[in-house]
Amino acid sequence: MKQGFRQSMAWLHTWAGLVPGWVLYIVFVFGTAAFFQHEIDAWMRPELPVGTQVSPRALAAADTLLRQRGAGAESWRVSLPETRGGSGLTVSWRMAGEGRRGGKEVTLDPQSGRELAVRETRGGFFLYRMHFDLHYMSVSWARYLVSVAALAMLVAILSGVVTHKKIFTDFFQMRFGKGQRSWLDAHNATGVLALPFHVMITYTGLVTLLFTLMPWAITANFPTREEFYEATFPRPEKREASGTPAATVPLVRLIDTAQRKWQGARPGSINVDHPGDAAATAQVYAERTDWSSGRRDPLYLGAAQGNLLPVPLRSKGGARLTQEVMVDLHTAWFAGYPLRWLYFLSGLGGTAMAATGLALWCVKRRTKLPDPARPHFGFRLVERLNIGFIAGAPVGIAVYFLANRLLPTALPERSEWEVDSLFIAWGAIFAWTLARPAKRAWVESLSAAAVLFALVPLVNAATTSRGLAVSLWYGDWVFAGFELTLAALAAGFAYTAWKVLRHQPKAASARRQRARTEAPA
Repeated sequence: MKQGFRQSMAWLHTWAGLVPGWVLYIVFVFGTAAFFQHEIDAWMRPELPVGTQVSPRALAAADTLLRQRGAGAESWRVSLPETRGGSGLTVSWRMAGEGRRGGKEVTLDPQSGRELAVRETRGGFFLYRMHFDLHYMSVSWARYLVSVAALAMLVAILSGVVTHKKIFTDFFQMRFGKGQRSWLDAHNATGVLALPFHVMITYTGLVTLLFTLMPWAITANFPTREEFYEATFPRPEKREASGTPAATVPLVRLIDTAQRKWQGARPGSINVDHPGDAAATAQVYAERTDWSSGRRDPLYLGAAQGNLLPVPLRSKGGARLTQEVMVDLHTAWFAGYPLRWLYFLSGLGGTAMAATGLALWCVKRRTKLPDPARPHFGFRLVERLNIGFIAGAPVGIAVYFLANRLLPTALPERSEWEVDSLFIAWGAIFAWTLARPAKRAWVESLSAAAVLFALVPLVNAATTSRGLAVSLWYGDWVFAGFELTLAALAAGFAYTAWKVLRHQPKAASARRQRARTEAPA
């Protein structure tokens, strides 16, 4: 604090932004894509029909399939198509002894009920999970890392507001071609334009991982976490299989019962435990499309009788209601397309804010180096990490989409190969940046991102019957919107690569040159 409050805040802003900056960038990149995870699911499963309404005929076909192939199963699951697309009518069953990832799954046409051969993919769900689970890391350690990075993000936002006392004035001064000044203007603009969003999404993200950072409220009041969840989320008394055979009621009846209870709301999925037994239980989950908290908890039915099962009545406390609102704000599951696009564009602003902040760290310090042409190891490390993360992650995502179209549909573990292709491409960018001068590495990596994103619509048109032109002609806005967005991203990366290529660093001032000349060897 010897330098004054604002100077101390500037130091705090710099290091709170740099040290976790690469993690924050990844969180923003993948989290922003996750706002359209269902639309990405739909694009990555082109075999699915466009419509999302389920016919009684399709439900009857699902019933028949489960009773024939899933006879004697421990549980059934039926997933109805999302309103935003991305899934057909999916039925699955798991036999006794099979783990959570075991079981069989079949996708049906929502109208005709015929079986569909759908390619294996993790779709947009992988992008969603990646932004807080980091895939290859242990889930607990990944969430600790993301939580710490989010805390640092809050510190960086608040200290940045204090540091830039003219931040709102500077927002209206975009000075291009001015080197460090231009980077600072871009950082300020992307930070200020969506500042309320950045604060909200960071704070609510911490709330979603509340018990990762602060588990003591649970451990101080409950012997185990399971008992906490039982007390917080009441369920009917657990019913074991009775051993008495009894036919499970048709899916149509379960859905009708739930819709009457929810005043017409659509069910999203149905789980049936011990199907074919007199004590079978069905859990019906509503599709979450609005703020109604009454549809958050599942509906419990006796699957052999179709009756509602009594659930202990427990009023939600203020803490839980507040947490639910915070989680809803973070995930934006309730948002229609106008608000969802606002979330997406604000997320892009956060991504650009993180990227320009990381780049600005190098730009500011390069001019102060004794010999900018031969920087020290620490500077080179930060610079290469910047290139690898800022350009490498988008390259990996583009390859992920391309792999969805190019990998053989019968390839074993195909969905894992799609994910692996993302990290292989990302790792290749890291390796490439080590072998090239920094400026060339920036230009080539950003150009690669532009080319790969531009290729996605072309490869889709060559490998499916749902190319961009066809989608526009038939009004298939999920496919068309996805590919137009990728085209816009390709244009953005191409423009950035062109600006970096044309940039010429200014000559050092006479005073700085004299200082370098007079510096002792």
